[in-house]
Amino acid sequence: MDFEIDHRSSLPLHMQVESMLRKLIEKPEYKNGKLLPNEINIAKRLGISRSTVRQATNKLVFESLLVRKKGVGTRVAKNSITTQLNNWTSFTHEMDEKGLPFKNYSIKVHMVVPDKEIQQLFGIGADEKILKMERLKGPDSGPLVFFISYFHPRTGLSIQDDFSKPLYETLERDHHIVAALSKEGISAIVADAKLSKVLNVKTGAPILFRKRVVCDPGDRPFEYNLGYYRADRFTYTIDIAR
Repeated sequence: MDFEIDHRSSLPLHMQVESMLRKLIEKPEYKNGKLLPNEINIAKRLGISRSTVRQATNKLVFESLLVRKKGVGTRVAKNSITTQLNNWTSFTHEMDEKGLPFKNYSIKVHMVVPDKEIQQLFGIGADEKILKMERLKGPDSGPLVFFISYFHPRTGLSIQDDFSKPLYETLERDHHIVAALSKEGISAIVADAKLSKVLNVKTGAPILFRKRVVCDPGDRPFEYNLGYYRADRFTYTIDIAR
């Protein structure tokens, strides 16, 4: 590992480590299954704390770019995708533009203490509550997608906000939070009892699962979002310009 940390740079150390890891996991040997150096060794080589390295690796784990297995180590995840928001709109606007108007079948918002991984992603305290939102959306024919979102306290969102409106417009207009980057992991799962009931499919039916971390222009994560799409009705496509 021939990377170095610039301790004089204004760029936070964890972001420098994150950038270093992104370059590292593009190397063929790591894509083919080689274990990444462990966090203690990386910290020693770079002269930084292990918690700084953990903050960087946690972010890549959340993006589904890395897979961490206790007692084994950390590897590059297969079939992971990161997309820039070059022309990104809210889900509602996207469906409207396709001539497929969606509506909210239910919106549930409450304050929760998130699990440890989300606490580490957001850099918040163990007992700090954050806003959690669950939305069930679809056309008039019925619900097709179920979203669960967790928001960093920095957004200023509260249960008093009007979540029936497009989310990112509300964030930008009312809270001055701009979505600049989406880091996503996409995989196929099967519906458990809860998802089968929510999306009106049989238990075991295929579900398109998307995990998304949305960041502001400073690359600071402010939303952690889980999306569950009926696989019989959705195809997830990404345009990549060379």
